Amino acid sequence: MLINKIVSSILQTILFGIIPVAWWFVTVRKHQKFAEWIGLKKVQGGKKTLIGIIVVSIVFIVSGALTLYTIRDIETATSEFTGLGVAAIPAIVVYAAFNTAFPEELLFRGFILKRLANKFGFNIANFIQALLFGLLHGAIFFALVGVLKTILIIIFTGVIAWFMGYINEKNANGSIIPSWIIHTISNLFSGIYAAFSII
Repeated sequence: MLINKIVSSILQTILFGIIPVAWWFVTVRKHQKFAEWIGLKKVQGGKKTLIGIIVVSIVFIVSGALTLYTIRDIETATSEFTGLGVAAIPAIVVYAAFNTAFPEELLFRGFILKRLANKFGFNIANFIQALLFGLLHGAIFFALVGVLKTILIIIFTGVIAWFMGYINEKNANGSIIPSWIIHTISNLFSGIYAAFSII
């Protein structure tokens, strides 16, 4: 399972990174390193950023647990860990940080938010990336959970995405590391909920 998660993480990062890397290569590679351009840089903002990470992580964990409870009877990304306990933890860690969080942060907060902010300003760009993030997560479950639960998933993930974008751009000077940390923590808890059959 661990090897599968590592391979899956690499493939997912390549898939989600193709457009950002191509865009950077064509537009600004001579003027800016990719890591800086995408937001893989030192976190700034000190206590303000740290408090933001802690608060949004707690909200994400609690509301994520409620969301998982409402869709407990269907397959989710963490279903494969169900009942495996401690044995699943290495795979959960890889899944949490690199299988979903890193590729999604590269695409949504690193690429979409930053490129749209350059064109439309932060407020519009942050709303759009949050909406797209929510819609992606809602679309995954629509056929399984129906309209009402899908709308709740879109709202929940969209609001969290908005706060992650805000912390990155307004507190951390454009670093996507805060949202990557928040996203990873949430995924860790989702995996642990499944592994220990908490929900």
